[in-house]
Amino acid sequence: MSLRDLDPVLSTSKKLAAMGVLANARDVEFSFLREHLELSDSDLSKQMRALTEVGYVTVKKRGRGAQRRTWFRATSAGSAALRSHIQALNDLVLDSLPPPKPQPQDAEEASRSK
Repeated sequence: MSLRDLDPVLSTSKKLAAMGVLANARDVEFSFLREHLELSDSDLSKQMRALTEVGYVTVKKRGRGAQRRTWFRATSAGSAALRSHIQALNDLVLDSLPPPKPQPQDAEEASRSK
């Protein structure tokens, strides 16, 4: 795995966090997402517009006037992109870790089994 395997859209923490919330729910209302991610209305709108433009999220507006609510849902393409991005992150991190050192009890067990 390399940096090329990371999704550039999901490489920002706000978009990644939003997709993480959407991946665990069918529909998510704007105010819940705003409060959960601790973003301003304008910042959340900007992040969600970017995710919508690449086809990772759909938007539904329901109601009228003061009762109007905005709902988001991850698309199948968005869910797949999130899974792939997470796998690429995991691979990058795991590839950079040194191999685990044998524990003393592991060394004793290994010498007994010879």
